[in-house]
Amino acid sequence: MYLDNAATTQIPLQVLEAMEAHYWNYNSNIHRGIHFLSESSTARVEYARNKIKEFIGASDPEEVIFTSGTTQAVNIVAGSYRETLEAGDEVIVTEMEHHSNFCPWQNACNRSGASLKIIPVDDNGDLDMDVYKTLLTERTKIVAVTYCSNVLGTVNPVHEIIRLAHDKKARVLVDAAQIMRHTSIDVNYLDCDFLCFSGHKIMGPYGTGVLFGKREALEELQPVNYGGGMVDTVTYKETVSGELPFKLEAGTINISGVTGLASAVKYLGELGINKISRYENRLLAQAESMLREINGVHVLGTPSERAGVLSFELDDFHYYDTAMMLDKLGIAVRSGNLCAQPLLSRFGLSGVVRMSPAFYNTEKEIESFVNGIERIISITARKIA
Repeated sequence: MYLDNAATTQIPLQVLEAMEAHYWNYNSNIHRGIHFLSESSTARVEYARNKIKEFIGASDPEEVIFTSGTTQAVNIVAGSYRETLEAGDEVIVTEMEHHSNFCPWQNACNRSGASLKIIPVDDNGDLDMDVYKTLLTERTKIVAVTYCSNVLGTVNPVHEIIRLAHDKKARVLVDAAQIMRHTSIDVNYLDCDFLCFSGHKIMGPYGTGVLFGKREALEELQPVNYGGGMVDTVTYKETVSGELPFKLEAGTINISGVTGLASAVKYLGELGINKISRYENRLLAQAESMLREINGVHVLGTPSERAGVLSFELDDFHYYDTAMMLDKLGIAVRSGNLCAQPLLSRFGLSGVVRMSPAFYNTEKEIESFVNGIERIISITARKIA
């Protein structure tokens, strides 16, 4: 029973077939040749770019940058800001960020002399928006915020966060890695400057991801990686970057992976994101309700809105031991610090157990998972007795 979908999702047959078809029928590098295979491969990549544009509601396919995942997408933006930030400038992140949207900004501030400000999380697991309003100043250059916490499942009020930041003329980057399967995304409605997500969390292959950016925001970025395909001219004295999206796509992208990602997006679109979300929310609510009835189980947080994940701890059980015993029962969950040590420290924890259902899980499986927790507690209690 697989309940670790926040870490990665299982891949549909359609996605595997799309990737296989590339290698069987179109295997060639893109944007480099005038022969049939190269042009066919290029066309499939640009088709994928258009599918992603439609999936997130972007206005222009050139606003879609292919990356290896959310981590690289964030680092492209943070790496560019690292070169332009100055002492006295400010970057705002939240206390609940995944390390991938915390460490790059921390590094950018440490190396530039800018200040890193952190929006705190309250006892329920929601962001303290009153504090956020006080952190924003005219020196705030960018706000980098997760749409959904990978630990608490907190769905943040990103629309309000973006609006308030724009009132101060600050850019906003949204880490959408954990939300893409749980709500429809429209970047024009959100009005975010940047949005990042990974393919493997939405039924796509590893090594694929997207950096969306408003054209003017992307134009402001300087490349942090240099190589083939992203340049216009190179002389002994200087390199002139090419046009979007290529100036931020150094080297050969994961061509087969991108075609697989397009297939995954098509698959999710046909199922219906809102339909998926309603079903997964029902499974999550079922798990939370059942876990809260068990003595010795402590669910982390009671956020205003939760999606995707449920983290918890058991009295007298180390989180690794809990996950290991569940694995022996055939139940796969995640355990550890979940790459969110600042957040766990705020709650006085070093690690938790996390379950995260997907639409291919069932209510019966949720019952079996909870029964597994009860069995672990009862077996251990009998041994102690």
